[in-house]
Amino acid sequence: MGTCTNTEGSYNCTCKPGTYGDPKIGGCIPHTKKRTLMLGKSLKLENEMLALIIAAAGNVCLLLLCVMLVILKKKWKERMQKQIREKNFHQNHGLLLQQLISTSEHDAERTKLFPLEEVEKATNNFDETRMIGRGGHGVVYKGILSDQRVVAIKKSTNLKKSEIEQFINEVAILSQINHRHIVKLFGCCLETEIPLLIYEFISNDTLSHHLHVPNGQSKLSWDDRLRIAIEVAGSLAYLHSDVSMSIFHRDVKSSNILLDENLVAKVSDFGASRFIPLDQNYVITVVQGTFGYLDPEYYQTSELTEKSDVYSFGVILLELLTGKVPIYSNEHGDEVNLSKQFLQAMRENHALDVVEDRVLKEGNKEELLEIMQMIEMCLRLKGAERPTMKEVEYKLQGLRRIRMTKKRLPSFAEDNEGTETNLSDAFDPSTELVDQRNQGTSTSYSSEKEMMHQRPYSPR
Repeated sequence: MGTCTNTEGSYNCTCKPGTYGDPKIGGCIPHTKKRTLMLGKSLKLENEMLALIIAAAGNVCLLLLCVMLVILKKKWKERMQKQIREKNFHQNHGLLLQQLISTSEHDAERTKLFPLEEVEKATNNFDETRMIGRGGHGVVYKGILSDQRVVAIKKSTNLKKSEIEQFINEVAILSQINHRHIVKLFGCCLETEIPLLIYEFISNDTLSHHLHVPNGQSKLSWDDRLRIAIEVAGSLAYLHSDVSMSIFHRDVKSSNILLDENLVAKVSDFGASRFIPLDQNYVITVVQGTFGYLDPEYYQTSELTEKSDVYSFGVILLELLTGKVPIYSNEHGDEVNLSKQFLQAMRENHALDVVEDRVLKEGNKEELLEIMQMIEMCLRLKGAERPTMKEVEYKLQGLRRIRMTKKRLPSFAEDNEGTETNLSDAFDPSTELVDQRNQGTSTSYSSEKEMMHQRPYSPR
């Protein structure tokens, strides 16, 4: 076939036509064999490339399939969530509520049905760090709406499905309440199984927080306490008398009275409230309330009346005077009911002994005795013997006007010591007293903050 010899740095082959030299074998081989080897290498490379392409294509297809599955699952989940939200909306009588709050253009502007998505965004999906209160009726979260309003969002925990319709009626009525000393309801969300309430946020905690300072004395002055009492009395009188259907709060207590940055009072938490038809003055209902504030007549008969709120307000007045909680432990560790202790002190003519030192120093004996007499009337066992909230408000207003007059005219007060009754007669509540029950609304949002310092009543 031919021979090949090595040369310096190369080689030299002598081959016949149709062959070529291959130094590896030291001879000549036909050109056809070379083409076969080259073709084999080329086919092998092509097969390897094809396998890589097929593998890559398979991976891409698998990736696309996974992406498609994720997208489909997300869309399916969104569709299911939308269906659940729509189902909850209809079960919660959303169409009815829409109709009720849209009957007045003014009400429609003030009250809104919030989508769940906006509420979740406002609370960062109900993050625990946004929780600002927990009580017997639910949990309260602080949220920021899309329009930057700071709000309190109440998530109820014990609302039965059978009570949803009543809840909607309550929301419809609360949406019409426009009182500066009642926490404003901005709206609700009906896309959850149990509706959510969205209130204005009040930033300065509760009256209970400011009044009952652990290991210290409250910074609330007697003037502030008296003013707060008047504001709360006015708001309750408004609920009882000045709305289309009387509203009985049913859980009046110091931890349900919020204070803003100026210590202005706002009554909150209407989760236990009941609405009374025009032709009725009471309603039979399951006993609900907080020990220490609970009307004993309501507890015995299950008949809720406006006088049940009057009793609870009397306890709050007592808190303002004494600085003590309604149920507390004395130095011997015994549990003491503040109302019973006060009534016993009244019978024994030493009620001033239970009054907080700061109140004794800043107030005067005559006005304190008058307030204590009114507290005694509020705490009477028979509701018929208690005053109305409007009467309580007028009385407190009159006492405050006397107090303000004495501050402006100290010489007059000194010259007329002991003439409070005559001075009081100079002010006719029907013409002189300023009724604050309809003076505007707050423009800030409030969270309804609920405290756990009191023990909610649970019927057995």
